[in-house]
Amino acid sequence: MSQLPEPRHPASDPLIDPRVIDPHQALINRNDMSETDLEDTVAVLSSVRRWREAEQRMNEASRHTMKLGDNDMKAMRFIIVSTNQGRSVTPGMIASHLNISTASTTKLIDRLEAAGHVARASHPTDRRAMVITVNPAAHAEVEEKVGRLHAKRFEVAARLTAREKKIVIRFLDELSDTEFDG
Repeated sequence: MSQLPEPRHPASDPLIDPRVIDPHQALINRNDMSETDLEDTVAVLSSVRRWREAEQRMNEASRHTMKLGDNDMKAMRFIIVSTNQGRSVTPGMIASHLNISTASTTKLIDRLEAAGHVARASHPTDRRAMVITVNPAAHAEVEEKVGRLHAKRFEVAARLTAREKKIVIRFLDELSDTEFDG
């Protein structure tokens, strides 16, 4: 079995370290953890935090460059992916995907259309509906900004061994299951 490389960043992060945020162990019992195990656990959570912050910066930079809000960018990606899958995108599909009202969807499409990012057209098989398409220049811009970042992320994930991928998936799924519920 090959040796894993050492983390590139120090483990110490007072905003995540239970020795700092929970010194009396009211929430996290660390009595059975070695100092090394505790440091390694803090290092994992610190890495997750750095990733989240980096992802937020990358997403913000993409949205800023294209002058788009968060839902605007999500809608653009949804339309592009759906179109790549051969599906015509309706305003109702966008509303459902973003979990927003039809009125909000209309405003979103109006903004994207006014900025030259999307176009409305008659639905090819349903005269009562319309389809939303991404304009070629906007598609190219999203592909350049977001697509290249995704390609780099994909390459990082592809370098993991099959066993490492399963471990990362399990960890991230379990981490997602801790979502605040009220």
